[in-house]
Amino acid sequence: MTILQKSIKKITLFSHLNVKDLDILASISILLKYDKNTILHYEMETNDKLLFLVDGLIKVFKIDKYDNEIFLYYIHPKGMISELSNLQDDKIRCFSNAEFVEDSLMLAIDFKNFKETFLFHNELIFSFIEELIYKNQQLQCIINRELVFDATSKVAFMLCNDLEIFNKIKRNEVSLLLHIQPETLSRVLKKMQRNEIINIDKGLVVIEKYEELSAIYTGVR
Repeated sequence: MTILQKSIKKITLFSHLNVKDLDILASISILLKYDKNTILHYEMETNDKLLFLVDGLIKVFKIDKYDNEIFLYYIHPKGMISELSNLQDDKIRCFSNAEFVEDSLMLAIDFKNFKETFLFHNELIFSFIEELIYKNQQLQCIINRELVFDATSKVAFMLCNDLEIFNKIKRNEVSLLLHIQPETLSRVLKKMQRNEIINIDKGLVVIEKYEELSAIYTGVR
């Protein structure tokens, strides 16, 4: 058994693979070494590899609007690093920042080939995984809303993702959902309207510049 195959078998998810599947997985995988304090990826970056930690330790964190580091969790050996947001795209978007806390060994698997070889043959399994990913996305949204976003980002995020609900419920209910004061919500909306990002017609918000609105909370302009 090669070093690559032994490393794959260390990962809990792959520990029970038969010889044939292990050979196939090894053919679309590589091992990568990283030094302590190296940044693996930053939030919003994308890659085409499914990543697992073989040895070492990784710190996962986010940065809020005031440049404060918000620690989320550690990734230990045998754990998956990648944060999947969907299975349709061949690129994996990074939800957080990740830094190696120790000298580490990482397994990188070609995501497109992995899906085609191991995931797409069983429709039920595929649908089940998609449902789990959707639930994970909801958790990611909560983390951003409660720990990272300021008031303006919270409002922008809700307008981009839940405009129908925003316009359906009362403004004080929106304030409660976003954990901000009604006066703050009113001030944020007025500023967005002045900047012509949104328009308010008969009490209903209409998005005029979606990309500028989404850039408020993604930081991508």
